[in-house]
Amino acid sequence: MNPFSIALLSLAMSTDAFAAAVGKGMALERPHWGEALRTGAIFGAIEGTTPLIGWALGLAAADYVKAWDHWIAFVLLLGLGGHMVINGLQPPESQAGDKPSRHGFWPLALTGFATSVDAMVVGVGLAFLDVPILPVALAIGCTTLVAVTLGVMAGRVLGRAAGRRAEIMGGLVLAGIGAAILFEHLRAG
Repeated sequence: MNPFSIALLSLAMSTDAFAAAVGKGMALERPHWGEALRTGAIFGAIEGTTPLIGWALGLAAADYVKAWDHWIAFVLLLGLGGHMVINGLQPPESQAGDKPSRHGFWPLALTGFATSVDAMVVGVGLAFLDVPILPVALAIGCTTLVAVTLGVMAGRVLGRAAGRRAEIMGGLVLAGIGAAILFEHLRAG
């Protein structure tokens, strides 16, 4: 693979993570660059690791992973998005306070994994092509780090404009990403 192809692949793999990060940023109380970088690092590490996992799965698991990746992403994103919508619909007095200033590690890691299942399948495909996986995985991880960091900060701006219902919008974004992944794979199949 040439550097241009790697760059295009990295951008394509980071788009779902960017959209999810906008939703995550909207759900936070004025996220700062430190939180945006933390979120970007978590997503980037996961997005950069999943092609390596796919590479390791190789030929034996390619059909299994490819057959279920869209369902895994759909269920995880729908569940996380639904949880955010339910929290956003609760009356203010029943919420545990205003929006959090940061997300917990596990919800971020789960969202990062859900948006990176397709990168695992790419890793399997690259194993067939005998492409050196480390530079590709590093490029995907770094691109995702930047995209997610910017996405969280974009969500900050959108969250202020959305007011109290930003968490609902963020949850709908996550659920929409999951539905889009499912629809894209079902339509292609």
